[in-house]
Amino acid sequence: MARSADVIHVKGLRKEYGTARGTVLALDGIDFTVGEGEFVAIVGPSGCGKSTLLKILAGLLPATRGEVNLRSVPITGPRRDIGVVFQSPVLFPWRTVLDNVLLPVDVQRLGREDNRSRALGLLALVGLSGFEHRYPWELSGGMQQRVAITRGLIHNPAMLLMDEPFGALDAMTRESLNLELQRIWLECRETVVFITHSIAEAVFLADRVLIMTPRPGQIVEEVAVAIPRPRSLDLLAAPEFGGIVRRIRAHFSSKGIEA
Repeated sequence: MARSADVIHVKGLRKEYGTARGTVLALDGIDFTVGEGEFVAIVGPSGCGKSTLLKILAGLLPATRGEVNLRSVPITGPRRDIGVVFQSPVLFPWRTVLDNVLLPVDVQRLGREDNRSRALGLLALVGLSGFEHRYPWELSGGMQQRVAITRGLIHNPAMLLMDEPFGALDAMTRESLNLELQRIWLECRETVVFITHSIAEAVFLADRVLIMTPRPGQIVEEVAVAIPRPRSLDLLAAPEFGGIVRRIRAHFSSKGIEA
């Protein structure tokens, strides 16, 4: 049963795909909740259904069976109170940084002038002041992903979904953006569901880590990360951090998931 403070409540979730060779069971019996302002990471091997789960949470795919609720309202399609950040920033090359950030405002007709100051404030928060009128092709990959995160936050969503947002970046940029995302989250306290292949990234960022099995995806364990914030990169060498990483890694072989 969901607690009153739960923003996300998923119960008995099942997803089947019909193919020419028969039915493929992607997810089976998924149950979890996410509290208000909580940062939850989901890890699992390739093909376990992590991205399918995120698409169902985003309202982009229908569930075959089960309950998927956001603030006690069933998710049956795309919703205005859900923000999504994908692995690729998906920025429109003909729109400036500011215009890309304001895209959800334009689509939802929320009032551009009313949200312009919020957009500028969020760009300042992610360290992009002065880049408002640049175009995506003028930015590095890491800077583009910061724009995508800002766009995901502009309409103050009830839930921010992030699907491998740093997976395509080099290791140093990825670490830098992990620190940046932590800082943004501490400032905004949005409710975040974060999909990643990296166990270390999940432990560094999250309050809790949900561990998924190979297909059909199920949640086999929830691991709490009771490490105070803010967390620095020095934490990666700390015994307590390593202990949590080893506990999660024990669920997987070396194939299909990063340490």
